Amino acid sequence: MPITILPPKFSHPPPPPQDISDSDSDLSSDDGGAHLDFASLGLPNRKPNPANNPLFTNLVTPGTLITPDPQWMRGHGTYIPPHTTHITSSLAGIITRTNKLISVSPLRARYTPEVGDLVVGRIVEVQAKRWRVDVGSVQLASLPLSAINLPGGILRKRTETDELQIRTFFAEGDLVVAEVQQLFQDGGAVLHTRSLKYGKLRNGLFAAVSGVGGGSGVVRSRRQVWTMEGQNGGGKMDVILGVNGYVWISKHVEQVAKELEQKHMGITNMEENVSAGVYSSQNDPIDSDTMREITRLRGVVTALVENGCRVDEDMVIRGYAEACEMAMLSETGPEDIYLGGQRGEELTRALRGN
Repeated sequence: MPITILPPKFSHPPPPPQDISDSDSDLSSDDGGAHLDFASLGLPNRKPNPANNPLFTNLVTPGTLITPDPQWMRGHGTYIPPHTTHITSSLAGIITRTNKLISVSPLRARYTPEVGDLVVGRIVEVQAKRWRVDVGSVQLASLPLSAINLPGGILRKRTETDELQIRTFFAEGDLVVAEVQQLFQDGGAVLHTRSLKYGKLRNGLFAAVSGVGGGSGVVRSRRQVWTMEGQNGGGKMDVILGVNGYVWISKHVEQVAKELEQKHMGITNMEENVSAGVYSSQNDPIDSDTMREITRLRGVVTALVENGCRVDEDMVIRGYAEACEMAMLSETGPEDIYLGGQRGEELTRALRGN
């Protein structure tokens, strides 16, 4: 029976198309491309959407003919059928062009690792000398045993004893924050946790939102990890924005700083004094006020993504302050932590208006 492909619905609208009637004009979009003018491709302009929404003029679905003109080169998200010169879309997305190169940017996509990215992942498999980590990519990432800090900060070659005790460091289901160290040709990534700011995650709340692969959501920024003060009686909170779209919000723990102060050690010796508590799976006690503010902060991140806003340090801090003000104006006061639906839209409108 025939299959009907319906145009996908936007969870949030993409930026409106721009006029690029001059085929040699400079690029005007932030991601290195510009919306395509169908008249320059020798195709008639498409009929407007019944809702008169101009956002659908450059939207294509798999199998849609983009142009038969051979002067254009095909890019990502396109293909040329055999015995033709027709550039055809291979996925659902928005048409963009860079000079004479035509590509289709997907509406949603999985995370594509890059060296240096800070990611949050979940251990899904333990092997002899490595862990397999789900980072939201098309393949599982690899975390070698040689790429972690041993308890006590001992710098030595990993032995068979370490391999037998590999589950004492990370086990299936553990959440970790790591950095992409290396990439394979097939797109696989190798991670490492050779820093005190990386390792096992505890005392917090996990949220999965869209990352850079899906357009909006978490973006690469100057700082992906920071500590902020909680309002309404809450304590300090640590925020980790994984570039892959995985977010971790937790109670701030001063354990490392206290150990250094007690032992009178400098920051240069921090790596050499990693305690076994780094790999502990036991959560510390968290007071109710801090838990409430962690939940509120997660609601801010979710509201930003649902309404098409970028998620970085500046937007999260401003959004959290605005959410606290909105809560104080409600009947329940600080206990009002709901930021979905209309309240989320009000929050993002306030941030865009500032």
